Amino acid sequence: MNTAGVVLLDTKELQILSSLRANARESLTKMSRRTGIPVSTIYERLKQFEESRIRKHTCLIDFPSIGYDLRIAVLVNCKPDKKDAVRSFVSTSHHINNVLRVNNGFDFLVEAVFENMAQVQTFLDALDKVGVRMRKELYVLDEIIREGFLSSKEHLDIIGA
Repeated sequence: MNTAGVVLLDTKELQILSSLRANARESLTKMSRRTGIPVSTIYERLKQFEESRIRKHTCLIDFPSIGYDLRIAVLVNCKPDKKDAVRSFVSTSHHINNVLRVNNGFDFLVEAVFENMAQVQTFLDALDKVGVRMRKELYVLDEIIREGFLSSKEHLDIIGA
């Protein structure tokens, strides 16, 4: 445990997490062969991780392949008394992929996916009506890296695991 009360991971735990980040569908047997960690140890650590370190098992979707060709990131600055209303709106919109609380003049970073520009404009108009003071849209052209941190042997080498 470090001074901030965070439990640090040992080398085996880092290897297991890195393996999951690279390919969460890999069998425990293959992971064991590749890392040299016994299957039983991997299994026990995974059970522990699901209680404390793994937030959610999910998959990353290629949105254009399912008809959602437009992805935008919107930096949102809310009217002071409307933050809860904006949070509620973006939390319930079916277009939302991620919402992050941010700083430096903005309250939220909202990532959303759409089929067409009409949907984008309808969403932005509704967002403005909820209580946005200022917003900045960034249209995502291409995904270079997604969920890359701690997903390769190089990451483990850098952090000394």
